[in-house]
Amino acid sequence: MTEPFLPGNPAAFNARALQRLCDKGGRIVIDVPGVYELDRTIFLSSDTELIFGAGTAVKRLPNEDGAENNYAFVNKGALTRSWDHDIIIRGLHLICNGQQRGSSTPVVGLAGELSFFYVKRVRIFDFVCMDLPAQSFCIHICTFEDAVIERVHIEGRKDAVHFGKGSKFVVRHGLFRTFDDPIALNAHDYVGSNPQLGWIRDGIIEDCWDLDDKDTTGYFARILAGSWCDWTEGMIVRRSDTVVSEGRLYRVATEPDGTEYRSATRPTHKEGVQVLDGDIRWAMVQDDDPIYNCGCENIVFRDIRLQKKRRAALSIHFDDDCWSHSYYPGSPAPVQRNLTFENVRVENQVDDLISSHTAVDCVRLINSDIGSSRILLKERPYPELSYPETKILLSGTTFSGGEAELLRCTEKRSAALCIQGSLSLDDAPRKIAGKVRVISSDLSLETIE
Repeated sequence: MTEPFLPGNPAAFNARALQRLCDKGGRIVIDVPGVYELDRTIFLSSDTELIFGAGTAVKRLPNEDGAENNYAFVNKGALTRSWDHDIIIRGLHLICNGQQRGSSTPVVGLAGELSFFYVKRVRIFDFVCMDLPAQSFCIHICTFEDAVIERVHIEGRKDAVHFGKGSKFVVRHGLFRTFDDPIALNAHDYVGSNPQLGWIRDGIIEDCWDLDDKDTTGYFARILAGSWCDWTEGMIVRRSDTVVSEGRLYRVATEPDGTEYRSATRPTHKEGVQVLDGDIRWAMVQDDDPIYNCGCENIVFRDIRLQKKRRAALSIHFDDDCWSHSYYPGSPAPVQRNLTFENVRVENQVDDLISSHTAVDCVRLINSDIGSSRILLKERPYPELSYPETKILLSGTTFSGGEAELLRCTEKRSAALCIQGSLSLDDAPRKIAGKVRVISSDLSLETIE
């Protein structure tokens, strides 16, 4: 007898039943209220619409027989790097129940409870997850075209929505309370946190709330760039470093302990992981796009509520720690481009609303209320890194909090500043520091050292 997919059935029965339905594809409706337990990953095919009705929930359980259980849902093509398309999930309430990715995953770097890799036209609507664990992202999408995420509520300990390379995306109507980044636009990333590298383009993040919480790390949004170079004999590498070799990209997949290695043997394997020179684990990550840098461009953040206390909220970023340093010395550093922040409301202490230590050509802050938060342009300590002037437009924006800094450029950074239609609610002058060229301003500005 075919096992039915019903609340109260054993997790293994339910997993087999739901997988049979998903193998057929088409429109699948789960409408009997209750908790559906699953003990393994469900693989989704192209042309599948999975609809969960009111009062339903999916609960993850550990697997006893060794079946793959790193993800709740993943597209089938993720495992073979073949494109899937037109996958829709509606109304899913996911209970992680402490289940998360393990120390090794079937796709190196793919780390979401809902994971999509090599996918076109993926849609997630009316999704809830209130117990995201510490080792899994909630929604992870990489190597994609056309992704829409709408009406989501995610709480827990890791990234809520984590993107890798791709284009044309929307995240709309989101409530987030996560210890780590609610929004991660990680064109570059840790080796264990994205399966491929590449530009993230043409996106909208709209009507999203950074809910207050007792603790936090990271940023509301991480806008992450990176660059690397050709492999050369004798080069020094460490975890997450990337090289181009024979038209393929390879990454160092060692422990995050800061150890540096001298690479004497060129990586040339065509798939998987190979250990060379005794202890350098090289992962082949992509063979169809031998690029040398990546970043984010043409991104709009609109209607953002920042209710959590943060050191920095919007970080235009290079990593530089034991997990990864995004900029390899001497490599062709990218310029992140055309970033717009509109109707941003700062409702708690946020020291730096926008913090940047990658080059960025243009930042627009429009119709926002930022209190005493500032914009900080800084540099990474690599002498060969150069930073072109950043154009900054502040329009229709209000400030408060006394004579606070509005903009600071550290030694290698410079900005051209245009302020129009903006107000200081306390009539105090706003302070600017460093190499700032004021094109125009309808605020009183004070230059400080």
